[in-house]
Amino acid sequence: MNLYHCMIELKSDARALAFAVAVDAWLGHLQTAGLIGGWRLMRRKFGLASGLHTDFLLEIEVEGFAQLDAAFAALGGSDDTALRRYDQMHQMIARLDVGLYRPYPDPAQRERIALI
Repeated sequence: MNLYHCMIELKSDARALAFAVAVDAWLGHLQTAGLIGGWRLMRRKFGLASGLHTDFLLEIEVEGFAQLDAAFAALGGSDDTALRRYDQMHQMIARLDVGLYRPYPDPAQRERIALI
């Protein structure tokens, strides 16, 4: 399982609980459709963080690039309800930094090393 890792700062007028509800609606839709695995939204506790750590951290589980691509492709579809859910969530975001992470060391990496 890979993690699509999102560090999020909300716009100054956005409400945190409204954002959490919007994230749940959008990612719940993707999960029900089988486009992602699990997900979780976390918020910085007591404002404790250093450097570039943002207020919210969102982790989305995907099997690999194909599943991630399918989730992104869902935005280009004709499902108005899904697009509305995405827009509701996305309009609250001021800044977003993302990364795709994998377990390490992973079985494929170990196999490649063993062949050398």
